[in-house]
Amino acid sequence: MYFYKHQFQNSQFGVQGDVQYRNWNIIGDLEQLLLRSGVTYQPKAADVLFTLGYAHVTSGALGDSNDTSAESRIYQEALLPQKVGGRFYLTHRFRYEQHFVEDQDFRTRYRYNLFLNIPFTAKTISPKVFYAALYNELFINGQTDIGDGREVELFDRNRTYLGIGYALNESIRFQLGWMNQKTANRGKAQFQLSMHHKF
Repeated sequence: MYFYKHQFQNSQFGVQGDVQYRNWNIIGDLEQLLLRSGVTYQPKAADVLFTLGYAHVTSGALGDSNDTSAESRIYQEALLPQKVGGRFYLTHRFRYEQHFVEDQDFRTRYRYNLFLNIPFTAKTISPKVFYAALYNELFINGQTDIGDGREVELFDRNRTYLGIGYALNESIRFQLGWMNQKTANRGKAQFQLSMHHKF
């Protein structure tokens, strides 16, 4: 996964997004390719970041099949950072999505993610510092009817992540971790490697 963020100079506007490539196994069996980007706005009087963005998602089937399905998403989100105590960095992310999925009716989804980063060897996440990276994200479908008599649960999924991060410098961080995802029908675990880039 690659996450990027840029604030335009002398402006309240910026861009952020991510590229994620997910596999059912180690490599070669596409689960999902996600391309997402948005325009950000940071009000002067509040510690919050708003984003309006678009994502394109290609999903593959488990096993030998090479069949894929396409999805477009429009999303709006609010990101609220919070520091607790001397070294607990919390971030609340509220995201509302509009989904245009191949062979399904229009859908919406609500997401709430609570991130927690804790530096190990310093009080701030500064260059050359390792940190614990944790999050939990809840997904709720906006409707259960997806067309042609098909239905989904109101509860979509929950993701829990435990990882270790390393701040290479002021602009680049790396994380390696384990994510457990539970839906109404199944659960699975995935290893994740990510790069977080401010430029």
